[in-house]
Amino acid sequence: MPKTMVEKIISAHCHKDAQAGDFVVAEADLAMAHDSTGPLAIRAFQQLGREHVWDPTKAVFIIDHAAPSPNETVSRLHAMLRDFAAQQGLRLYDVGEGVCHQVVVERGLVVPGALAVGADSHTCTYGALNAVAFGIGSTDIAGVLLTGKLWLKVPETIKLVYTGAPQRGVYAKDLMLYTIGQLGAAGADYLALEFTGEAVARMGMAERLTMCNMSVECGAKVGIMAADETTLAYLRDRTERPLEPVASDPDAAFAAVREFDVSAIVPQVSCPHAVDNVAPIGEVAGLPIQQVYLGTCTNGRLEDLRIAAEILASRRVHQDCRLLVGPASREVYLQSVKEGILAVLVEAGATINPPGCGPCSGTHLGVPADGENVISTANRNFQGRMGNNQANIYLASPATCAASAIEGKISDPRPYMR
Repeated sequence: MPKTMVEKIISAHCHKDAQAGDFVVAEADLAMAHDSTGPLAIRAFQQLGREHVWDPTKAVFIIDHAAPSPNETVSRLHAMLRDFAAQQGLRLYDVGEGVCHQVVVERGLVVPGALAVGADSHTCTYGALNAVAFGIGSTDIAGVLLTGKLWLKVPETIKLVYTGAPQRGVYAKDLMLYTIGQLGAAGADYLALEFTGEAVARMGMAERLTMCNMSVECGAKVGIMAADETTLAYLRDRTERPLEPVASDPDAAFAAVREFDVSAIVPQVSCPHAVDNVAPIGEVAGLPIQQVYLGTCTNGRLEDLRIAAEILASRRVHQDCRLLVGPASREVYLQSVKEGILAVLVEAGATINPPGCGPCSGTHLGVPADGENVISTANRNFQGRMGNNQANIYLASPATCAASAIEGKISDPRPYMR
C-alpha cells in the first residue's frame, strides 16, 4: 500500500506495516532532555526502580534553557543532570554548547529515516533532516530511557506545497508565520506536515530547520521534509552513519494538500498573544519596540546572524531600543566571530548572550518590563513567554527584527535589503 514518509519511518521502527491512525509501539533512535525537563525525567526514571538506561549511546542531555545558571536552585538541577549523565555514561552538552535542537543537528545525532523524541515540543525541528521527530513529556522520556520504546498513534499527513520564489526580504520565517496564520494554531492538531515544492527545494538547511521547528505551532506532531543533496551535504561532515533517505510514495494518501505561492507573501509578524495572530508587515509597521531578540532554536543560526549583520552594518540600534543576540550554538558563535558578524552587531549596539535559549524561555537574560513591546525571532509569543506576562511579544524574521532595531519600531526590512 502507498505510504507517506512518516508512515514508512514509523513502520520501520515498529517492525510492522503501520498506517495513519494505527497505534504502535516504536523503537527510538534518540531521546533528548534539557535542564528544564531532564530533572523530572531523572526523578521518574529513578522511581521506576531500574538502574540503567536502555542504551547510553542513544540518550543525550543538554543544558541550555537557563545557562549559565541564574541561581542556586537551577545550579542544583544542572548538577543533577551532570551526575546522572556521568553515572549512566550518557552524552551531556554543558553550558555554552548551545540550544538543544541546534546541538542535536550539528552533532549529526539525527539522520534520514530516524525516529527521535525529546522532552521539548520543538523536537520537530529534526524533521528537516528527513526524520520523524516530536516532543514528549518528561515522564514519557523516562520510559524511553528505561525501555528505548514508546507508543504513539501514526499521524496523518498534510502536504504543503510552496511554489514560486520569495521576494526580497522574505524568508522561511515569514513563510511559516503565514502558513500558521492560514492553518490556525490547532489547524494541524496531531498531524504531520510534509513541506514540499520548489521554494523548499531552494532553501538551505537553516531555513528548512526554521520551517520544521514551527510545525508544532499549528498543532502538528511532526514536520518533515524529503532528503536531497542539500540535506546529505549538511550531514556528511557531521556523521559517519549511513544516510538513507525516505520519500513519500507518489500516490500516498494525504489528509489534505495545501499550496502556497510564496511570491505573493510579504514579511509577516505574529502579534500578541497567539502565534496564529499573524499580520502582514504593513498592518503593524510603526509600533514602538523596546527590545529586539535575535536567536533561539528557530532563528539563531549563522545564516540568521548574517542577515541581521548585513542590515545593521554601519548603522546603529535606536536609542530607545535594546538588541539582544543569542547564537544558537558554540559552533555558530565561533563562526560568527571568524566572519566578523558579531563585531558588526556589537558595533551597532547589540548585546551578545552566551549560546543557549536566553530570553526565549523567560528564565533570565533579557526579561522585559511591564508594558514593553518585544520583537523576537522566537517561535512563541503567548502571554508570559519571555518571563513577564505584562509584556507584549511579536515574532518576525531576523531581517524584520534587525530593521525594527534600527528604527525602534516594527519596520519593513525590504528597504534595507541590498
